[in-house]
Amino acid sequence: GTINMPTAVIMEDNYEKLLEQCEAQELEKTCSDQITSQSNTLLLFYRNNARYLWKRIPQAIKSANPELAAIWAVGQHIWQRDFPGIYTAIAAHQWSENILPVMEALRESTRQRAYGLVAQAYTSISAEDFAAFVGYSVEEAVKGVVSQGWQADPATRMVMPKKPDPPPVSLVPNEQQLARLTDYVAFLEN
Repeated sequence: GTINMPTAVIMEDNYEKLLEQCEAQELEKTCSDQITSQSNTLLLFYRNNARYLWKRIPQAIKSANPELAAIWAVGQHIWQRDFPGIYTAIAAHQWSENILPVMEALRESTRQRAYGLVAQAYTSISAEDFAAFVGYSVEEAVKGVVSQGWQADPATRMVMPKKPDPPPVSLVPNEQQLARLTDYVAFLEN
């Protein structure tokens, strides 16, 4: 199933705090078993030094913990910005209950990012490429965006993204702008 955005946002807020905790523990070398736990490794994907952490984890721990290798596979696709690969790597493993919500949030945030990138970068894209980019079947992907105002041509199998609305331009200056303008005029008069 899908996860709603607040959960993904809440989890993202905690990444930095957890990351600091993990790094502090690793420096102290007091909790090596916790350092190599799946959730901490996943959180460290958000920093480049995750590659070095992976090299430092003893081979015996990697071999004994298949989920660690599965998390690592997801991380590699994230670095390569391989959107279809991220979805495939997440779907390929039966995640434990403490990792599953993180993976669902990661899949959803990747999907949201993909929609945004397609809307900004493409005037048209093949339905197959678009579906792979957002991690849905062609039918699901096209049906979903057509309901959001995108165009789809069944004959050419092309999807035409709806351009994101530009931020509204305020024609009426707000109080802060007026105050700044008043200060500037007063400065010029003196």
